[in-house]
Amino acid sequence: MSNNKYKILIVEDEENIRSFVTALLEASGYQVVCASSAKSGEMLFSSYLPELVILDLGLPDKDGMELLRYIRGTSSVPVIVLSARTDENDKVAALDMGANDYVTKPFGSAELVARVRSALRNFRRVSDSELSSGRFELGALTIDYPSRRVTVNEVEIKLTQTEYNIVALLSEHCGKVLTYSVIISAIWGYNDYNSIKKLQVNMANIRKKFGFSPGEKCFIENELGVGYRMSGS
Repeated sequence: MSNNKYKILIVEDEENIRSFVTALLEASGYQVVCASSAKSGEMLFSSYLPELVILDLGLPDKDGMELLRYIRGTSSVPVIVLSARTDENDKVAALDMGANDYVTKPFGSAELVARVRSALRNFRRVSDSELSSGRFELGALTIDYPSRRVTVNEVEIKLTQTEYNIVALLSEHCGKVLTYSVIISAIWGYNDYNSIKKLQVNMANIRKKFGFSPGEKCFIENELGVGYRMSGS
C-alpha cells in the first residue's frame, strides 16, 4: 500500500542531509517539501499543512526550538527532531516542548523511516476514533476509558488508580515520548526528589501485571534518562 497520501516537511539547512532525507522518504512513497530556515519552514508549514515535520534545531536564522514552539501553538502533527545535539538536556527540552521523537545525527536510514512510519501510525491511531469513542486498542492491549478497564489478550488487568492513570496518559499520547517531568506533573501534580523513583516503581508494577519481564518488549518503552512512550512498533 502506498504512503504517498502523507506529506512531510523537512526543515534542515545542510543541503546534503536535506537531499538525502528527501530521497529516502520519496523512495518510501511520501510527498516531501523542504525548507532551509525557520522562516521558510513556518511559511511552508502554514501553506503545505504537512502530516509530519522533520526538524533540525541548528537553523541559520533562529533556533529550531522556536519553530517547534510555533508548530505546537497551532497543530498536534508529529514532529521528529533530527539534530546533531546529543546532550540529554536538549533532548528533554525538545520533547517537553512537544516533539514526538528525537533522532541524533548521524542516523541510520532504516531507523529514520521506521520512526516516521511509527509516528504517523500512532498519530492516526489516536486521531481517528479511539479516544472519542472511549476505547483504545494497541495490539493485544485494550483500554475502555469510561469503565477504566484495561485488558491484555482479553484478560482484565487489575491496576491501581495511579497505574491506570499512567497507562491512560501514555495511550492518549501514543507514539510520543513523554518525559519523566511531564508524566509526574500530570499524575501527581508535583515533582520532588523521590518522584522519578516512584514513577519507575509504578512502571515496573505495570509491566509485571501486563505479563512482561524486565528487558522484554512491552507496549510501553523506556527512553533511558528521558521518559516513556506507548507504541506498537
